[in-house]
Amino acid sequence: MPVEKDNRPLVLKDAIFQGDLHDSPYALSVSSPKIEPIDKRMLIANAHESMQHQADQQIIMLRKQAELLINQAKAIEERLVLSHSIYKADINFEPVVHGIYHLYQKENGLQVLSMVAPYEWGKTCPYDSFLNTVRLLADRTWEILV
Repeated sequence: MPVEKDNRPLVLKDAIFQGDLHDSPYALSVSSPKIEPIDKRMLIANAHESMQHQADQQIIMLRKQAELLINQAKAIEERLVLSHSIYKADINFEPVVHGIYHLYQKENGLQVLSMVAPYEWGKTCPYDSFLNTVRLLADRTWEILV
């Protein structure tokens, strides 16, 4: 317990501090560092601001991740639709994984998968229109090459 020179307890504004002097919540001498009371309203306001900022940052990050996953799912769905249409086409050979092929359409609307590129036909292409250049992926789906 802090004591004055005559061994009486040190009284500070009607309160008696008991304990080591270096643990005192009050400045006990003129040379002691200034101890100011905590402004709890400011402390709480700063905490709320920090919490809100951190939560906002995490929500933004999660939204970006969700958008990325949605875009990946859409790309897979589009690849699946393309793959179904290619497998409905007339294919007169066995496509090789990672092989590049060309999708054409005949006048009657039937699609044909060919190994011959549009520029390799010369002046006369036997098909009505060229649709896409595609590659067979390892999962047996197709991707459009631009």
